[in-house]
Amino acid sequence: MASSKEAILAAIRDNKPEPTELPCLDQAWQQFDDPVTHFCAMLKAVGGLAHQVINCEEAEQILKQCDCFTQATKICSMVERLALSTFDIATVDDPHELEDLDLAILPGRFGVAENGAIWIDGHTMPHRVMLFIAQHVIITVPRSQIVHNLHQGYQKLNLKDRQFGIFVSGPSKTADIEQSLVIGAHGARSATVFVLEDE
Repeated sequence: MASSKEAILAAIRDNKPEPTELPCLDQAWQQFDDPVTHFCAMLKAVGGLAHQVINCEEAEQILKQCDCFTQATKICSMVERLALSTFDIATVDDPHELEDLDLAILPGRFGVAENGAIWIDGHTMPHRVMLFIAQHVIITVPRSQIVHNLHQGYQKLNLKDRQFGIFVSGPSKTADIEQSLVIGAHGARSATVFVLEDE
């Protein structure tokens, strides 16, 4: 007599659906007349903020007017032209030392107009936790590197060469069963992106 487990597995084997072909990815995906403007609008829709600027100098002028900067005590910048760090990240061996990080400034490799996401390479962060534990996050992305959709975005990646990378779209957020949206629930309370013209 077969056990219940064997009977269930046999029933599954006998009722397998017919295999289906994977969808063709070679098709006309979503395009936008102005991908940068759409990117900024989508970022705003998910709780973030975008500024189109000429260069890092202009970005710094705007940033120095923001509460996330003026009220920050501990700042780490991984963007060379925004040298605003208050400490040397190279001296940090234990990621736990970043538990009180107020502001992280990181370079994004490219942005996606479709959903306002930015790809961040892991090698630009000595400790990947800095993206998630910082109270506020600033990301720079070159205007020329805003793509229309995620399909184009994935074509820009060679995942075999990376140990870690991530798409980020806006600040941390969650919505419970009462459909109440909470920003900064389990990560950064704000996310600001500077779209740079001259990068």
